[in-house]
Amino acid sequence: MLPNSVPVTRDNPPVPTFRAIRSTRAFEEVAAQIREELAKGTLKVGNRLPSERALSEQFGVSRNTLREALRSLEHAGLVRLQKGASGGAFIIEGSGEAITTGLLDLYHVGSIQPSHLTEARIWLESIIVREACQRATPADLQELRRNIKDAEDATEQRDFSRRAEVHLNFHRILARMTGNPIMVIVMDGVLSVLRHYIESIGEYENAFVLPSRKRFMKFMEVPDAEGAVAEMEASLKRLQRSYLSHAKQAALAGAAEAAAPLAKAPPKPRAARKPL
Repeated sequence: MLPNSVPVTRDNPPVPTFRAIRSTRAFEEVAAQIREELAKGTLKVGNRLPSERALSEQFGVSRNTLREALRSLEHAGLVRLQKGASGGAFIIEGSGEAITTGLLDLYHVGSIQPSHLTEARIWLESIIVREACQRATPADLQELRRNIKDAEDATEQRDFSRRAEVHLNFHRILARMTGNPIMVIVMDGVLSVLRHYIESIGEYENAFVLPSRKRFMKFMEVPDAEGAVAEMEASLKRLQRSYLSHAKQAALAGAAEAAAPLAKAPPKPRAARKPL
């Protein structure tokens, strides 16, 4: 029951009870307690958290500490912070943005190497294709065909950036066809990192992709899940070799360019000998 014996309804959800913080990293414990209330179901999507003043008093922390905790939950995709008279901190449905950001950070600091990225993509895609083939609807298959046509148009126009994005969207469509949000989120994260990787190696030729897509669609339409998986794996493994080859060439070119000024630098003059 809410205070003053107000019955619990959809418009009057249960009020979470928070404990005073004793930790030196107080904002982390504040965020952890809010996550606990989400796990218990006391807080649900659409609920607004109590005011900053009320929360800081319950937790026994300053408003700055509370705001730091709320910002961390916002970055994690769990809370929306809204300003104004009707504003506050709202529990939201969430998205995979935090996973994508985490994967990108790991890629940028070197914890995820290109070989890890392309290998994981092949493994993940095999699972997705098998399920997508079994669950495909006529509308899904039509969306894949439209994507292939868009890729053909981008290729004819020599628009590398658009061609790359359309090809990546083909895999996003397949992930959505599984009907599993985890597969959608994970695939989107992997493809977001892959997009950065593709941009770093620059334009490259992949004329084999579109013919492979058309063979793939024949398996999807039967449907033949094993045939579709085999065709996709063959195409992705060929792409993997192409990506890694281009990355190696770019790295060698960069090393040669960095070494060039050193090779051209004139020798330092010898210091004059002092008379004995």
